Amino acid sequence: MDISSVTLVAAAAFLFAGCVKGIAGIGLPTAAIAAMTLAIEPRIAISLILFPMLGINGWQWLRGGHVLRTIRRYKVFAIVLCIGVVVTSVLARDVDDRWLAGALGVAILIFVAVSWRGWLPPIRAEHDTLAQLGFATLAGGIGGLTAAWAAPLGMYLSVRQVEKDEFIRATGFLVAVGSVPLAVSYAQLGFLGGPLALTSALMLIPALAGYAIGEKVRNRLSPAYFRNTILLVFLILGLNLIRRAYFGA
Repeated sequence: MDISSVTLVAAAAFLFAGCVKGIAGIGLPTAAIAAMTLAIEPRIAISLILFPMLGINGWQWLRGGHVLRTIRRYKVFAIVLCIGVVVTSVLARDVDDRWLAGALGVAILIFVAVSWRGWLPPIRAEHDTLAQLGFATLAGGIGGLTAAWAAPLGMYLSVRQVEKDEFIRATGFLVAVGSVPLAVSYAQLGFLGGPLALTSALMLIPALAGYAIGEKVRNRLSPAYFRNTILLVFLILGLNLIRRAYFGA
């Protein structure tokens, strides 16, 4: 597929993924990759997600306010996540894409199941550091493999029972921070460069347009509908990733 065709497919995928992100606060990488891989190779799709993932999540974090407080509160998660993303992305450069898709799909469905049924017990504040270490390690492994660590991040924020605005700030910060080492690693590994890097940067435009649409919908949702919307989005994306892993397309 030539670069112009890739650009058209990616623009449509990022408009959709931006809407998902605007509504749920998370899910941009997973939604965009799931949509793009219907026509684009997975490694190219992951490369295209990097600049929009960094830009739109950084914007979401800064717009949410309490910037320094967010850094202090989630600094352990951020550090462990960044280390895990770099290590895993280097070690997994030759892993088959179908294994990556299947692993991510299973992780997402587990998250949906335990969250929907309330099987994840809340974690008290005194155990937060340990929770950040555990979930960030899982997020770094999945992120380095697939560029999408929303499932373990969502699980962590669910067990901490954060309110909606805090959820938006935390996800924006932690996805933006994790995107930096992932982009650097992909550039060093030769997966991101030249026209592909430029196309990735241009995808910020449809992603932000979709986010603006989704944000208007989110502002009308009650906390219960907000939570259920997040879980429904992940259910659909998880099933699609498992379908791709099984059928290879």
